[in-house]
Amino acid sequence: MGRILLLAALPLLAAAANWPQWRGPSNDGMAVGDAPLKWSDTEHVKWRAEIPGRGHSSPVVWGNRVFVTTAIGAPTMGQGPGGRPPRPDGPPPDGDRPPPPRDGRPPRRPPPGGPRGGLRGGGPPDGPQSEQQWALLCLDRATGKVIWQRTAVKAVPHQGHRPGDGSFANESPVTDGKHVIAYFGSRGIYCYDMDGNPVWKKELGVKFDIFHQYGEGTSPVLDGERLLIKGDHEGESFLMVLNKSTGEQIWRVKREERTSHSVPLVITFEGRKQIITTATNRIRSYDYQTGAVIWECGGLGMNAIPAPVVANGILYAMTGYQEPKLLAIRLGGKGDITGSERVLWSVTRDNSYVPSPLVHDGRLYVVRDGGFLTAYDAASGKPVYQSVRVLAGHTFKASPVGANGKLYLASEQDDVIVVKMGDKPEVLAVNTLKDQVFVASPAIVDGEIFLRGAGALFCIR
Repeated sequence: MGRILLLAALPLLAAAANWPQWRGPSNDGMAVGDAPLKWSDTEHVKWRAEIPGRGHSSPVVWGNRVFVTTAIGAPTMGQGPGGRPPRPDGPPPDGDRPPPPRDGRPPRRPPPGGPRGGLRGGGPPDGPQSEQQWALLCLDRATGKVIWQRTAVKAVPHQGHRPGDGSFANESPVTDGKHVIAYFGSRGIYCYDMDGNPVWKKELGVKFDIFHQYGEGTSPVLDGERLLIKGDHEGESFLMVLNKSTGEQIWRVKREERTSHSVPLVITFEGRKQIITTATNRIRSYDYQTGAVIWECGGLGMNAIPAPVVANGILYAMTGYQEPKLLAIRLGGKGDITGSERVLWSVTRDNSYVPSPLVHDGRLYVVRDGGFLTAYDAASGKPVYQSVRVLAGHTFKASPVGANGKLYLASEQDDVIVVKMGDKPEVLAVNTLKDQVFVASPAIVDGEIFLRGAGALFCIR
């Protein structure tokens, strides 16, 4: 029996020593071990690798290999050289000026679309789109050199993406150390072995109709032998589970939902494995084996982007677009639990629009544009501190990651802010890599941080 338990634990231990998917080994944004505190363009950059094309998918790491996806093609409207949004000439209008800094640092110019960032300002690209090549790259973790690059598909996009901070490659790949899977939304799913040899591919037969052409971007989730794909859009939405080794469909259920970008979350509660999804109409828990709905809850706002998180039997689900809402739900319910005692607490202010929350050691952390950070007592919902500006004039699309009591906030304005986790929001460091836009979330493995910026991937050691 002891040997059986040990063998069962080996895949979990292997995943914990890597960063196999967007939110890390536990799918919650927390790293195993420590991470660097300070770096700059001239200090502690182990390597910098130029990445062709444009993409905001996050890197994933397994062993000595790093994987990223990208879309290579002619620049789209609102895109500058190297994939960086262009900075307007001259001073910004008075209404776009960020608040005065509190730390003596010069203020950063807000991104295109106004001080709230491109997702809330500006319109979608006009005119016909150019052909794109959706590609998966494998880099050597020690040197940053490209080991192999595979073009999965070439096509002309049927929709655009938001100017400035959008891309055609937003979905992060996943890996189990044997296979690496790249999901390109409307363009399908592509599985390779670790040497870049094709294993299987699957076309979804869907052209996602995304609200306001924000762009596709719901990353896949890998759990054991299963690959989870959520496809919420203005057409027929769905949740689908595939065999990761073959691409064969295990089950697929229809969803009565509009566009959402939040990823599914797999949990086991009271011995029952389930898949939790968030969206405009309902938060839902699906039976892992059959896809049947276990419970559902209304109350979120439109355009769900942040991923749900779970800690100590409580689910935290958030939206920050129209009618923003953060809900804390006690797990274990059945049927429609809207407005029931299962909903422990909720808040309607200071929610993030894009970044996912992070829960650790009894605290729920939420970052939002303007450089504001809020920490809640995760059990009661009472603010430990609220809307504290850790750095003025910054916008955030990347989700926070945590390591050894430190919270890493990657901004769109060159900086990664490191904040001490706990009851006081102490800024430990502000690390600048010039001319970078961090929309992809960081990955942390074995004391190294992997940061994807504007056209480049960095390894910080």
